[in-house]
Amino acid sequence: MSKLGSLGARLHRGEVGYDFVGNRKIWYGISILITITAILGLAVRGLNMGIEFQGGAVFTTPKHMTVSVNQAETFAEDASGHDAIVQKLGDGSMRIQIAGIDTDKSDGIKSQLSKDLNVSSENIAADLVGPSWGDQVANKAWEGLAIFMVLVVIYLAIAFEWRMAAAALVALIHDITITTGIYALVGFEVTPGTVIGLLTILGYSLYDTVVVFDSLKEQTKDITKQTRWTFSDIANRSINSTLMRSINTTVVALLPVGALLFIGGGFLGAGMLNDISLSLFVGLAAGAYSSIFIATPLVADLKEAEPQMKALRKRVLAKRAQAAAEGEPAESHGTDTAYDDEPEDAAHAVVGPRTQPASRNRGRGRPSGKRR
Repeated sequence: MSKLGSLGARLHRGEVGYDFVGNRKIWYGISILITITAILGLAVRGLNMGIEFQGGAVFTTPKHMTVSVNQAETFAEDASGHDAIVQKLGDGSMRIQIAGIDTDKSDGIKSQLSKDLNVSSENIAADLVGPSWGDQVANKAWEGLAIFMVLVVIYLAIAFEWRMAAAALVALIHDITITTGIYALVGFEVTPGTVIGLLTILGYSLYDTVVVFDSLKEQTKDITKQTRWTFSDIANRSINSTLMRSINTTVVALLPVGALLFIGGGFLGAGMLNDISLSLFVGLAAGAYSSIFIATPLVADLKEAEPQMKALRKRVLAKRAQAAAEGEPAESHGTDTAYDDEPEDAAHAVVGPRTQPASRNRGRGRPSGKRR
């Protein structure tokens, strides 16, 4: 743990780092491949929409049922003529979900289930959902998502700039697409709990991205007044300086969500826990990835297209070429050597300690070479 903490401190000071921005084409390629896979999953398999969106009936049996899940599923399909989903809950009761049926047929299905399961009809609870209510839920979910996206873009454009807002929007769409695609591939049911999970991960992903953007904004103040680093160099240093924070917050968030998914959903058979925890688990991981590998490199690409940043890059590369020709160590985004021609304001764009060169006149005329 001490080594991990030391690594985090060195990353924050800029003493070590990985070139995330320099290798952005690799991350773009990986994200495009994952996104295409998710889109294909949505196109081929589609989402398994829950009863709340399709309409139908949910029957809950008494506790401690002796009938197996497969038997109950067969009984439900024979009684309704539709596909049924049966889940055994932690107390031994069963949740029988039948989508796409008319609500007026629920009494006959309930009566037949009571005979097949050998329980009293009064002990079977029935919850009915009309298809029109499901359409309203779906429409409200889309409206909420659209409003959220618009507000996010407006806020980021005001707090930072439009390039960061655009990059954050791309990262959010990236996270939503991957999460919904995995839902389609796995076949989990989409319920209102899933929508809650999606909105939650969007907030978390945005938080992680804003942390990096805030560091980048602070470090690029007066960036054009120095010739040490390009915008991409400083963007890369911003990612490295916040990397351990992003990793720690993601791991801490994934641990309880993983417990919900694998223990609560897997062993206890809690359907709602599956709905929320899968979207949270996938979305948290995708959000951490996009904030580091997608959002910030994309901002660097957009900023490097500006005339000022292009001119800065030319000056920086010329300075490094001159240093290399004079036999000095090549200047890079990981070097903290300062130049005499840099104004003091350039310190805003620096992460880590600055090593000032000794003055050529220092100690001149004094035998001891010491300053008084």
